[in-house]
Amino acid sequence: MFVLSAFSPRQEFPLIPSGRLRVLVDAPWFTKVITAIILVNAVTLGAETSPELMASYGDVLHLVDRLALTVFVVELALRFGAYGRDFFRDPWNWFDTIVVGVTLLPASGMFSVLRALRVLRVLRLVSVVPSMRRVVSALLTALPGMASITALLALVLYVSSVIATKLFSGVAPGYFGDLGDSLFTLFQVMTGEAWSEVARHVMAEKPFAWIFFVGYLAVTTFTVLNLFIAVAVSAMQTQMAEEHAEHDREEMAATMEILAEVRRLREDVEALRSKA
Repeated sequence: MFVLSAFSPRQEFPLIPSGRLRVLVDAPWFTKVITAIILVNAVTLGAETSPELMASYGDVLHLVDRLALTVFVVELALRFGAYGRDFFRDPWNWFDTIVVGVTLLPASGMFSVLRALRVLRVLRLVSVVPSMRRVVSALLTALPGMASITALLALVLYVSSVIATKLFSGVAPGYFGDLGDSLFTLFQVMTGEAWSEVARHVMAEKPFAWIFFVGYLAVTTFTVLNLFIAVAVSAMQTQMAEEHAEHDREEMAATMEILAEVRRLREDVEALRSKA
């Protein structure tokens, strides 16, 4: 027992305290290095799609890819060592773990399709860059509001398709022959793709059909779709306000802590004076 304890791994290789690891992984330079490696890896993954570049620099590109993956695995290990169980309380850490974990799966045989998923590592920029992370968080927050707008848009599309089928199925059966054709055509019109061709084809037989198309575009493209932007912007503003409020609370807490320390020092000084 004495021999084993004398040569225990803990004594030979002391572990780095989690506090030091947390300072390391939270350091700005550490984040910048990871961001640079993600960008380099993105370039190499894009270069691997070129047969000419693969023929000339294939080995180098594969080496850079493996080194980048190794760095990502080490980074996640350091973050887990720094935060312990708290590591999994952050959804972005789950995102990074899944993205890196997918690329660690074997890419041969029936899993050969997973090799194409290596490009998902580029998405780690979202979790590394705070501004991107803020945008994604705002979009996720806005999903309930967007669901209501989507339902409204679907309702407008369905009602308009029924009307268009009844009005234009005889003059434009290729576009409005049945409800399915009308749904697809009006969805295309809503996106602004060649809507004028559809309208002019119908207007050749029914000149007043422009009233329907202009009204439909005004309701969908210029009203309902803009509501998506409004909801997303509102969610981002709310999140920014919450972040500013959290920052103000942290500053207030730090100020109160400093004031409390000053009071304690004043009490100590007064106690020393009374003794003197």
